[in-house]
Amino acid sequence: MHFADLGLAPAITSALDAAGYTTPTPVQAASIPAALAGHDLLVSAQTGSGKTAAFLLPSLQKLTERSTGSGQGPRILVLTPTRELAQQVEKNATEYGSQLRWLRTVCLVGGASFGYQIRAMARPVDIMVATPGRLMDHMRSGRIDFSRLEMLILDEADRMLDMGFIEDIETIVKATPDSRQTVLFSATLDGTVGKLAQKLTRDPQRIEIAREETGGNIEEHLLYADDNRHKERLLDHILKEAGFDQAVIFTATKIGSEELADKLSDQGYAAACLHGDMPQNWRNRTLNDLRRGRVRILVATDVAARGIDVPTITHVVNYDLPKQAEDYVHRIGRTGRAGRDGVAITLAESKEFHKVRRIEQYLKRQITEGVIEGMEPTRRPPKGGPRRAGSGKPGERRGGGYGGNNRKPGGNGGYGNRGPRQGGSGGGYGNRTTRAAD
Repeated sequence: MHFADLGLAPAITSALDAAGYTTPTPVQAASIPAALAGHDLLVSAQTGSGKTAAFLLPSLQKLTERSTGSGQGPRILVLTPTRELAQQVEKNATEYGSQLRWLRTVCLVGGASFGYQIRAMARPVDIMVATPGRLMDHMRSGRIDFSRLEMLILDEADRMLDMGFIEDIETIVKATPDSRQTVLFSATLDGTVGKLAQKLTRDPQRIEIAREETGGNIEEHLLYADDNRHKERLLDHILKEAGFDQAVIFTATKIGSEELADKLSDQGYAAACLHGDMPQNWRNRTLNDLRRGRVRILVATDVAARGIDVPTITHVVNYDLPKQAEDYVHRIGRTGRAGRDGVAITLAESKEFHKVRRIEQYLKRQITEGVIEGMEPTRRPPKGGPRRAGSGKPGERRGGGYGGNNRKPGGNGGYGNRGPRQGGSGGGYGNRTTRAAD
């Protein structure tokens, strides 16, 4: 199947061809025809499955026809949980709609200039991408006109509810026309998300894309540590041996991201931090530096787990475990992009084995445990805790270790096997997971 088979306008398929997209992913193949038919949709799909295009392409198709409504408010409204994701969605919209010369988009996010956003809304808007908080600010000032809105999209609805946006979302929805088409994307369609979906949609079609577990391009590895000092030693080894292009290291707290970025900078790395308390212009500058290669290591909280699309990020390190199991998937999805290989390494203290279990239950698979020779944990979890790494001859592709520079002849040995370290092949590889283009 090709995008041209889905009923999209030639101007849209031509832009997709120019961007190198020819074959729709499963979520796109299932969602786009249903959305084009005008149905409300409830879609559950994993990160990296191509969900952004799944809702943007039918949105752009709507825009190929002239609006019958009056006013200059948006015809399409996309709500996202974070600024970074909103900015990425707008970027994708302009890319997929590059041959719709008249297409006008606006991105309403906190931390950006009110004046610029007001000026952008002074002319008719086709696609508005917004975070709920900033959109509510403009609504309170009477600047938003939803009279010609045709389609409402909630991207990562579960995340928006986790962040406490449910009242804002309900207020926004009440201000939109009853005739709108509603499309909701979420990692899960149960619980609170399911209840919200019932309120927002009319006779929706439910689309659930099964999680793909094998054959992908992200290698996953799990290392246990005794304490934080042990984790620091493991991280130091990983950064010295990995041969990474760019890396994202995730921490649990804003202070932790700043402290770790400072330590890495003192060690000579081109490192920077990213978290929610930073002014928006600082965040934009940091992300631009990352995209241009001026920053090699980004130390971030989960604010960066969504919306960052930098193909040269080769490694993700979970220095601290995520608070929510689904955030693990979003974090590791920052690597292995644009068809490239990626490596995701998770560091966990032995006492945190139950958090690892929750992640594995969410993934419906195990993450293979490895060790670095000479840095093995001395504290073992209770029975029923993590698996021990498999043993074997050095270089065998057995229980997962990250092999450092093991892709290069004569590279450093890795870990995962408990035999002595040797040059050449190094340790084995761990689990692999999948990712598709947005």
